[in-house]
Amino acid sequence: MRTVQVGLIGWGLGGRIFHAPMIRAVPGLQLAAIVERSGDTARAAYPDARIVRSVDELLAIDSIELVVVTTPNTTHLDLACQCLRAGRHVVVDKPFATTSAEAAEMLRVAQESKRLITVYQNRRWDGDFLTVRRVIDEGKLGRLVLFESHMERYRPNLKADTWRELPTPGSGLWFDLAPHMLDQAFLLFGPPVSMTAELRAERDGAVVDDAFDVVLHYSKLRVLLRSNLLTCVTGPRFRLNGVRGSFVKSGTDPQEDALKSGGTLDQANWGKDPTENWGTLSIADGDKITASRIPTEVGNYSHYYQNVYDAIVSGTALDVSPQHALDIMRALELGIESSRRGCKLPFAKS
Repeated sequence: MRTVQVGLIGWGLGGRIFHAPMIRAVPGLQLAAIVERSGDTARAAYPDARIVRSVDELLAIDSIELVVVTTPNTTHLDLACQCLRAGRHVVVDKPFATTSAEAAEMLRVAQESKRLITVYQNRRWDGDFLTVRRVIDEGKLGRLVLFESHMERYRPNLKADTWRELPTPGSGLWFDLAPHMLDQAFLLFGPPVSMTAELRAERDGAVVDDAFDVVLHYSKLRVLLRSNLLTCVTGPRFRLNGVRGSFVKSGTDPQEDALKSGGTLDQANWGKDPTENWGTLSIADGDKITASRIPTEVGNYSHYYQNVYDAIVSGTALDVSPQHALDIMRALELGIESSRRGCKLPFAKS
């Protein structure tokens, strides 16, 4: 098996929790170097990796083929282009960029450099979303008329000294969670006909958006995306209504909490949803409604990096294509404009 050496830029929450463990879990990927500008915690966690203090030092390691960018959103454009021009394939943490123009430039440089570029969309491999895909594919609901996706939490206090709470490009909840929710919706249904969005700052002292309600309009389907940080009692994660029935899924995928607590993918029951969180499928037959519990698919974020490895080594198509990444950036921009103008706006075909 061919080994692809990986360099990781950034040792914050994203790099440390969501990327490094997934890279390590894929046979053939080797986390060879980590950019940690200060401190020495990366060395303790990955003693076989080389710890460097700058991107230039990382790119001086000729054996590295793939670079993963997990730095603040405003740095994605410059770092991704620098790595592409240095002949490396690139994975960028979500959001891909802060504007669609930046995203288009990254795609142009990747094409010019003849290297792959993609954005990290690990939540395609959430067990609850995999289950939703299965329910839709089985067709038991009939034609869908409503799809709801909720990512609601209770975090009333602002985080001090974090760029995500400051009024800078790419900050706020919209750029944090909407990339996942839009990605899942676009993967299921493609780009919408139009979009209506309301972005709000609800918490005391908030100066950037920390809540949003969005409707993606399709010809015979509405997709509702909702997120906020002031929900004490959460409702379903997903709700689907079709002409023959409904599916409701509560709870959250267990992988994030497991990673934050130091869990590893080789532990028993990784990615398995507790039985009490299984979804309920309700099918109507005339006046009779039959409800059944649907076991949740097993989630596994490492499948994202398995696909990236296969794309580099075998030329397999990227699961998250550059064009898809650009479309999500266009949707993020359209949501901001729709909220600013207070109206429904068309999603122009690219």
